[in-house]
Amino acid sequence: MTRLVLGVDSSTQSTKVEVRDARSGSVVAVGAAPHPPTLPPVSEQDPRSWWGALRVACEQLGDVRSDIVAMSVAGQQHGLVLLDAAGSPVRRAKLWNDTTSAGEAASLTAALGAGELARLVGSVPVASFTVTKLAWMLANEPHSMEQVARIMLPHDYLTWRLTGAHVTDRGDASGTGWWSPASGTYVPEVLDHVGSPGENWAALLPRVLAPTEVAGEITADAAFALGLPEGVTIGPGTGDNMAGALGLGLGPGDVVMSLGTSGVAYGVSDEPTRDATGRVAGFADATGRHLPLVCTLNATRVTDMVADWLGTDAAGLGDLAMAADESGRRPIIVPWFDGERTPNVPNGAGQLLELTTATTPADIALAAHDGVLCGLFDGVDALIEAGVSVSGQLHLIGGGARSSAYRQRCADLWGQPVVRPDADETVATGAAVQAAAIALDEPMAETQQRWALGAGDWVHPRPGVDAVAIRDRHRHATQHAMTFA
Repeated sequence: MTRLVLGVDSSTQSTKVEVRDARSGSVVAVGAAPHPPTLPPVSEQDPRSWWGALRVACEQLGDVRSDIVAMSVAGQQHGLVLLDAAGSPVRRAKLWNDTTSAGEAASLTAALGAGELARLVGSVPVASFTVTKLAWMLANEPHSMEQVARIMLPHDYLTWRLTGAHVTDRGDASGTGWWSPASGTYVPEVLDHVGSPGENWAALLPRVLAPTEVAGEITADAAFALGLPEGVTIGPGTGDNMAGALGLGLGPGDVVMSLGTSGVAYGVSDEPTRDATGRVAGFADATGRHLPLVCTLNATRVTDMVADWLGTDAAGLGDLAMAADESGRRPIIVPWFDGERTPNVPNGAGQLLELTTATTPADIALAAHDGVLCGLFDGVDALIEAGVSVSGQLHLIGGGARSSAYRQRCADLWGQPVVRPDADETVATGAAVQAAAIALDEPMAETQQRWALGAGDWVHPRPGVDAVAIRDRHRHATQHAMTFA
């Protein structure tokens, strides 16, 4: 019998699923369904909508579902899911890009100190981190907190719907702000400072599973709802960035830039990082290593908006950008359209600088792409300063990587070849890797190697692009924008 595995990517925008042959890694079937749209600064979704989207996506898989033996769920990081004793959501989940808890983040840092927080949990929490959302709930909706029996993350919620087990994994737990990647334990000092839920915090938090520890078997109700056979093994799952690293087959020294709604730069490290500046989040990965990461709130949404202003679409904006004249004085876009996470300016705004009467739509198009990418390359610099090696390959992933303009400009500004992986849905692929390793009882590295993950097309930098000057101009513009944030 063919043994198939199911990988799930439950993102901010949608649920995507892919079925792969556990042995060969070949894709057998895919499905997708949208989530309700959100718009910061208040960004919330009903967790039940994720389950509904998973059901719709699984319906598209057809008869191959009968051969699925294992599955894992990767989900958007940081979201705060609160369930009552009956297992119903107390309220809509606050998502990673909900910035209403910026005040709580600042208060937490002021009280405990950035250096101490970095030591305790590997990161200096900003508004996106779960702990700040928990603090916001305690301060603003204490009546809701009185009903809470379980606290979890988005991927934990789907694993719970599948198995009835209240569990998480080290990768996603490391993005809460109350779990330490270095010690592998919860940190009560941080939670106690946030406030009291009326009982011991430990009673409300999920058990943290090891990288290939089984969460449980699918329940009969969940199997019926998804059209899956009973007895399917459910893996621990992980956060979306951790699953993306699995799906790319990354090793130490490799670096990733992801262009989606948000922008992300991360690398794989054998050692934990503790960046007291707050730029680098010291996450754990899904294998037992570490995934130091920098996140920006503004990526493809910026180029989508600029395209709309110029009366075109993303592809048309890319064509304009590639037609821009590199020799003249060009404008600069600081892309903080929805505030920003790195640098931490939740109330910041975008800026368009250095316009002249010679400025063309093509110049503005190129400035939009450069603004997004330069912000992420500043993040790569922060990784280096935190002691992370970036001597390996740079992988460009996410929806923006489909753009030839983003791909070429990334290589231009990196000054070295960049690989655009063949696999589009690296998060769902990473979840499938985890499921396959569990099904075959083998190390994940063996699964990754056999599936030949990370292969793709190389993009080479063009001659004549002064990347140093472009990035310096953008850095100065960013510093200028900070004075208005």
